[in-house]
Amino acid sequence: MKTVAQLELVSHSRVPEEILEQVRSGAMDGWPAERLIEWGFEQFAPRIALSASFGSPEGMVIVDLMHRIDASRTRVFTIDTGRLPQETYNLMDRVRDRYGIEVELYFPQPEQVQAMVRNHGLNLFYETIEKRRLCCNVRKVEPLGRALANLDAWLSGLRTEQGVTRTDVRPVEIDHAHGDRIKLNPLAYWKQEEVWSYVQKNAVPVNVLHAKGYPSVGCAPCSRAVPEGEDERSGRWWWEQAESRECGIHIDYEEQGSGI
Repeated sequence: MKTVAQLELVSHSRVPEEILEQVRSGAMDGWPAERLIEWGFEQFAPRIALSASFGSPEGMVIVDLMHRIDASRTRVFTIDTGRLPQETYNLMDRVRDRYGIEVELYFPQPEQVQAMVRNHGLNLFYETIEKRRLCCNVRKVEPLGRALANLDAWLSGLRTEQGVTRTDVRPVEIDHAHGDRIKLNPLAYWKQEEVWSYVQKNAVPVNVLHAKGYPSVGCAPCSRAVPEGEDERSGRWWWEQAESRECGIHIDYEEQGSGI
């Protein structure tokens, strides 16, 4: 059975059927990132925003692209789980200063965090996959539902190369897990080298932990540095198998029978 928080996630957007049909056709899958973002602005602004973790260079590239295309329509939100490293907060402030935009922060419900910690402890995520997903649901997925409540579309930095859980990512998707909102993944087919080339060419601010061996930065106790050349997601929830390394923001665990 889904919790109240999970039921809120499936509130439906107001996306017209003709746009849904356009997405289903796959006609936009070959569009470059800039054109996808322009289309998103044209169709959905101001009810479109980027979900940025401030823990991956992809999100920062998209912030830069959005700002170059139309600064007045650029909206960015993030979820502060309460367990983020200081370097991530520092990057949020750098982005505010660099681009002159508000970063819309969403926090987990204090009562849910308190109940979870009292019942399972502070480091429950190390014990079982079910408890780790519970923590992610409380700290990430439920706040995401509130962030999306007033949006018809959102952007993410997902790429097909990032790991085995993301090989089917498309540049434009109908997000059935979140009420059939439109989800844009402008960098879906970019290579890692292309991402870093853009960062360096345009002096895009990124999390300083990347330079310390962290290809992906999430919550502090669930992220670590990895040897060069390893899978980009290998430093996230490293005690689990690669197939389960997702927090639930981009995958609906309920449909996969997790029971959470």
